[in-house]
Amino acid sequence: MAVLALLWGSGFLWIKLALTGLSPVHLTLVRCALGALTLLVLAFAAGQRLPRDRRTWGRLVVAAFFCNALPFALFGIGESTVDSGIAGVMNATTPLWSLLIGVLLGTDRRLGPARLLGLALGFAGVLVIFAPWEQSGLLSTGALALLGAGLSYAIAFAYMARKLPPGGAPLAVSAAQLTTATALTALALPVPATAPHLTVTAVVAVAILGVFGTGVTFYLNYQVLTEEGPTAAATVGYLLPVVSVALGALFLGEPLSPRVLGGMAIVLVAVGLTRRPAQTKASSPGALATPK
Repeated sequence: MAVLALLWGSGFLWIKLALTGLSPVHLTLVRCALGALTLLVLAFAAGQRLPRDRRTWGRLVVAAFFCNALPFALFGIGESTVDSGIAGVMNATTPLWSLLIGVLLGTDRRLGPARLLGLALGFAGVLVIFAPWEQSGLLSTGALALLGAGLSYAIAFAYMARKLPPGGAPLAVSAAQLTTATALTALALPVPATAPHLTVTAVVAVAILGVFGTGVTFYLNYQVLTEEGPTAAATVGYLLPVVSVALGALFLGEPLSPRVLGGMAIVLVAVGLTRRPAQTKASSPGALATPK
């Protein structure tokens, strides 16, 4: 769990460093390609085979766009102007977006006062971080891109839960998804972008991000889910913004203002509230409904 939190949380640091020589589009392309290659090797070693039916590949196109190609690019765009630590905190808003989508679509009716409070607190925490009412606030196009990345993840998870239920070959399916994301990102290469200016820092950063921050982290997350359960995996999610903020401050000299730290604390508390199962009328006293 510690290794997973470190690798996943450090991804925002590697994105920031990779952007010193790569555009967001090139960064996304290389990241997806290296992640796919890593997972293909792991899937082959585990004896898992890629999907063969057209329906699954068609659904993987949608999943790859919203879960990989789009959010990876948005994080690159966002971190072009926003600190890596802030990007890690915005990544933690994904459960808030997921709950909001569930409410709007009517698929999550078990709200309860705690979850509603968490939803309101979460977006209040985002406002505290970006402080659009202050001249020195962080609200910008980059900040909106980071929020869009969290929303994109939420859309992807809602879609994947319905159309791509867990199967017997998770490594192979994820490898296929990242391979699809690589192809989708390649389609965006003709879009005008900053030409790559390769440096040792950028190359090393994107290599670590693709192999370890994208490929290996999926394998470790799968292991945690299998051996420790979903509660342990969710705990890792709470550690990601803490790791990203700490690494950004230590290695990039990013400022830790009281407002940003306070906003991060509010967001994490809010996420914790939204993850609490709501009590239903049909449940016995003290019984809790199972969360989605």
